[in-house]
Amino acid sequence: MAASPAPDSPVIGPRRALVSLNGVSKRFASGTLALSAMTLDIREGEFVSLLGPSGCGKSTALRLVAGLGTPSAGTIDWPRTPHDAAGTPEREIGFVFQEPTLMPWATVFKNVWLPLRLKGLSQAAARDRVMEALAMVGLDRFAGAYPRELSGGMKMRVSIARALVTRPRLLLMDEPFAALDEITRIKLNDDLLRLWQGQKWTIVFVTHSVFESVYLSTRIVVMAARPGRVIEEVAVDAPYPRGNDYRLSAPYNAHCRTVSDALMRAIMVAAESK
Repeated sequence: MAASPAPDSPVIGPRRALVSLNGVSKRFASGTLALSAMTLDIREGEFVSLLGPSGCGKSTALRLVAGLGTPSAGTIDWPRTPHDAAGTPEREIGFVFQEPTLMPWATVFKNVWLPLRLKGLSQAAARDRVMEALAMVGLDRFAGAYPRELSGGMKMRVSIARALVTRPRLLLMDEPFAALDEITRIKLNDDLLRLWQGQKWTIVFVTHSVFESVYLSTRIVVMAARPGRVIEEVAVDAPYPRGNDYRLSAPYNAHCRTVSDALMRAIMVAAESK
């Protein structure tokens, strides 16, 4: 992936909220309380990781922000986003799921074109934007390839390009690298950071990995399960760009210990609430 030069410091501090969750809860028809009274501001330009054990509501929170469900209680506000005539926010969101979910019968180009096609753009009209998105993830030479011809990491890059082709302000990523081998995962982490810094998006990233969350994030939101809720927030004040030197550094190890301790507290809270 290629991007413009990165800033020297993380994007943290008094930035404006892009989206705010205010006392958000979600109870499913089965009766399961997946999320309880979650309050969280996602500020413009941040890279926020949601970290916690399975069942803590990370993916549920992401889907609610994306509008793929409605809260049972509380509100999700977009204070600086235009609303349509019905009062619905024009979210400008890209979503990367856990699996690439590519259409096997379609080329890489047509897979990435899909969101623009659904908006009524013809293949010819969308060509420049599709090729731009593929170039961002280093796959512009594979536009005519089919998913069966790609590695797992390349398929995930196509999925990311499909999310980027709409030029979102907010990129939501639900454990996109969890199924990949460690070498590919490290490479995609590095590429994602370069893209984020160059394109100035806001990213919310779901992960189970302490190490991944510390490497990527400006802020980590640690959650507990049953019901899902926020336990702690940890700011990661290490400068960008980050690379292998940071992974081997004392500050990285110290942040990993801090976040690991917070995660253990979240697990203990969940156990005590059973």
